[in-house]
Amino acid sequence: MLDRREFLRLAAISSLAAIIPGTRGWAFSNGHEDTSHKRLIVILLRGAVDGLNVVAPYGDRQYYDLRPKIGIQPPGTNDGLLDLDGHFGLNPAARALMPFWQDKKLAFVHASGSPDPSRSHFQAQDYMETGVPGKRAVSTGWLNRLVQTMPAHSVGVRAVSVGPVLPRICAGPASIASVSSKVQPALSQLDNPRVAEVFNGLYADKSDEICRAYAEGMDAHHEINDDLTEANKDAEQMAANHGAPILRSGDQYGTQLAKLLTKAPSMRVVFMDFGGWDTHVNQGTGVGTLARRLSPLAGGLADLVNGLGPAFKDTTIVVMSEFGRTAAQNVNNGTDHGHGNAMWLLGGNVDGGKVYARWGGLAPSALYEGRDLQTTTDFRAVLSSVMSEHMGVSKAALAQIFPGFNNKLDPFVRT
Repeated sequence: MLDRREFLRLAAISSLAAIIPGTRGWAFSNGHEDTSHKRLIVILLRGAVDGLNVVAPYGDRQYYDLRPKIGIQPPGTNDGLLDLDGHFGLNPAARALMPFWQDKKLAFVHASGSPDPSRSHFQAQDYMETGVPGKRAVSTGWLNRLVQTMPAHSVGVRAVSVGPVLPRICAGPASIASVSSKVQPALSQLDNPRVAEVFNGLYADKSDEICRAYAEGMDAHHEINDDLTEANKDAEQMAANHGAPILRSGDQYGTQLAKLLTKAPSMRVVFMDFGGWDTHVNQGTGVGTLARRLSPLAGGLADLVNGLGPAFKDTTIVVMSEFGRTAAQNVNNGTDHGHGNAMWLLGGNVDGGKVYARWGGLAPSALYEGRDLQTTTDFRAVLSSVMSEHMGVSKAALAQIFPGFNNKLDPFVRT
């Protein structure tokens, strides 16, 4: 007779039986809808968020043995977890997301991440952005390759990166607009009429490829700034701190991004990133350092969903981080660089209210190198399913977006 822990483990494995792209619907409710207006929003949490304290396996006794001071107490206790399924619980600082869980529009994919063993922030972020773990020579990002596979439109910006510098994930030949991290109009010297007049004259030959690229870039720049100016007429005095990469209470990125997307219906791909998730010291539980990061992140996602209104049904939001953190707390009541993590999926077409996981548990023999949660679901499998089911991306295009990915990862590898 199976005990409860073994039953939950096997149930979790079964729920992922159809994770392979092309098999339809492991986390999406309908793979047959028109995809021409679908949107994908990708949020990267730089610094390695602790997935074990975001979606905590409170049903696993090892969790509390490994984290006697930072383990979040079970549901029903003071500052305790918000119950998800009787085994996993959500950090109470992210309670703004619970209505979407209850509406079955939010799911988590636990024990997910990159198969590459690196615990270097630089390398791991680089591999997650290029989509080719272990290959340092890749020059383009997987989001850019996604945009390359999308049908071209005669008007409108298809993709945007929110931040002052175009990140590696967006690098490549496809046109991706960049806007200020404050989600405000990003002015440049080319917005000076005299400077613009000179450059427009230099690049006036429409038959020249470079001139056409310049004109396309300027059209995208002006379109984005016009949309943002209109969207922010009533938000000049917002108490938001988007100039810094770390989210704080009062930031309203979700509201501002929703206004941008409402004004720019042609936009299908958005990238954002936030820092401050490297919690080596005094990480906290349902309160503390991690909680102070989670609360504005979750609140911003709720604002984004509410601001999108009916467009949310055509939107999928993916939240991910370069790797997870150690299963055990360290001597500073924090956690160190780890391996497996939890990805978030939020969207109108997500088959939510579930924690998808090939869950091996936290026993010493189950941990990667004896210290970390195993990565049993490759992040590219999750993204491939999103792109296939939600965006209508073909198998041939997926092979271009994630070259060399065969989507095979033993769910119980022991190292």
